[in-house]
Amino acid sequence: MLTPPPGADARGAYLPELAGLVWPAPARPALRRGGRAGFAVVPSAARPRLLVPAGSRRAAAGAVRHSTEAQSAKARLRRAVLATAFRTGLGRLAFRDRLVVDSGGNAGGGALDAHLAAVLGRPALLSIHIGPARANRKPVVQLLDAAGVPIGYAKLGVDPLTRALVEAEAAALARLATLAVPGVQVAEVLHHGVWGGHALLVQSALPVGLPRAAPAPAAEAERAAMVAVSRCVGVDHRPYAGSAHDRRLGAELAALGDRPEAARLRAVLDEVRRVDPVLGLGAWHGDWNGGNSAALADGRVLVWDWERFADDVPLGFDALHRRVQTAITRAGVEPRAAAGRLIAGAADDLTPFGQPAGVADLVAVLYLVELAARYLRDRQAEAGARLGHVDAWLLPAVEEHLAGRPGAGGVAK
Repeated sequence: MLTPPPGADARGAYLPELAGLVWPAPARPALRRGGRAGFAVVPSAARPRLLVPAGSRRAAAGAVRHSTEAQSAKARLRRAVLATAFRTGLGRLAFRDRLVVDSGGNAGGGALDAHLAAVLGRPALLSIHIGPARANRKPVVQLLDAAGVPIGYAKLGVDPLTRALVEAEAAALARLATLAVPGVQVAEVLHHGVWGGHALLVQSALPVGLPRAAPAPAAEAERAAMVAVSRCVGVDHRPYAGSAHDRRLGAELAALGDRPEAARLRAVLDEVRRVDPVLGLGAWHGDWNGGNSAALADGRVLVWDWERFADDVPLGFDALHRRVQTAITRAGVEPRAAAGRLIAGAADDLTPFGQPAGVADLVAVLYLVELAARYLRDRQAEAGARLGHVDAWLLPAVEEHLAGRPGAGGVAK
């Protein structure tokens, strides 16, 4: 197995594990310096962010262009420059670390690329984006043709959590294919099965290269798309206590056992039950952020990564998730302050979703409890995720708001 190169950061330390998952024995992945074989490691083996085919300029440039959704003008410029560098051959010279895979005498018969070619009915070149440490980190492989045009994306579920997420996304995409979601384009399932003992989902590539909407129309289209998703399985207005969401969230918090954060979250949920607001319940994408959607100039909104899709949730959860994630990851707002602002400004975010008057802050509280339960269940703090320590930001903001709410019943801390 590979060993991390000297001075490797967290992603560099993960690279050997990733290589072993995608190219298991008898294949022998190795790091080398220079050459046209294998994969160029961008920017380096010590700080890897992307693996692109080293032997094809067009494929390498295409891999860069479609690796992630650039969320700022600076990121788009950086990606364009990098793609141009690979297309002209300069990228291969500038980024000299290579991941080279020896088939181990198996002639590629058991390799992932051979399996994907078989299920797709055509050969595909592989490119892999290497994300930050998270409990749900898994191999996500971009599939390209020789011209660098995306064919699709493959996800591997390699442990209980990521296997469950891959299976959930396959089920969500199959379900969405039967639903009317106006203005939203979703990938198609090309293959769903098992490879090397791992859950495998291959889905079509969305047309992310088409012209994008200007910022203001894009924001409007994205909000309309969120509303469409929220209503795609119908809407139920009812008192919250005893609702399907209440029962599911309560069960998830109970399953967390005696963790101190869980007890505090249960107290928050009990307070919402005591108030018992009438809420609209519908569906949500579950992780709507700037990297999972793109608004096109023709009015369509492309949305991917549906592994957290669920119904019977308060309407507007996607808008709240988008708001707080953008504040923290893009605007640099301190997480506790971002959570507090989310609750205070929830009415504006929820207006398009038709929630009854006076309940917006409680919908935001329920969203944050849902997010905290997810982070604790997935053990994000233990995996090194930045926001995994919910007791440091999320819980204090929620408890402070409920303590000052008119008619508060009190939340035990």
